[in-house]
Amino acid sequence: MVGASNVFNQIIERDLDALMERTKLRPLPAGHMTVNRALALGLILTLIGLTALYWINPKTAMFGAISIFLYVSVYTPLKTKTPLSVFVGALPGAIPFMLGWVAAAGSFGIEPGTLFMIQFFWQFPHFWAIGWFLDDDYKKAGFQMLPVIENESNRTNRQILWHAFLLIPVSLFFVVTGILGEIYFWGASALGFGYLISGIPLLKNTTVDNAKLLLKTSVIYLPALLIVIFIDLNS
Repeated sequence: MVGASNVFNQIIERDLDALMERTKLRPLPAGHMTVNRALALGLILTLIGLTALYWINPKTAMFGAISIFLYVSVYTPLKTKTPLSVFVGALPGAIPFMLGWVAAAGSFGIEPGTLFMIQFFWQFPHFWAIGWFLDDDYKKAGFQMLPVIENESNRTNRQILWHAFLLIPVSLFFVVTGILGEIYFWGASALGFGYLISGIPLLKNTTVDNAKLLLKTSVIYLPALLIVIFIDLNS
């Protein structure tokens, strides 16, 4: 399903991808694949993905279908029109994180809902960090990433810190509901404050190095949090 979303995204944005250094060598702008072949690949991947998820249970397939629809039909067209596209894109971006739980349990509840919210809030500092050091590339394609259209960088950086801060209580909801215990509390707290602190240098000085520090921390945060969850559940 993720592969299908990426294929459809690259079909829609093939002309814009050709303008950016980061994406100009993708199959379509580089001329390695035709649009018709890419479309066929996207449809095949969608069919395989939906069938596999439906075989697990219908709820998982439903969330998978919602994810690909929002990503391709809403998020992708909005990227050149409004910075709110980041908010919209965070919705399908957070769905895969919770699908494993829905697949195993066969239902939606507090656990997958909390996983969804963790991934949702995690994405904003992550993608805005990318937006800072790929600023020139995004401007070439006209993408309305928040750092690109903001005249005052501190406003964007305050948003980064605010979402990183909100991630801390959201992640600790597992403890409040009694699902996870003390090991998770200390692990999630340390990771959350580490993520928050890594964004502070951007507020003082918006540089590529500071943006990359935040990005690296964001990439560490998610797998580390999942490891802490696993350890707590098996302690």
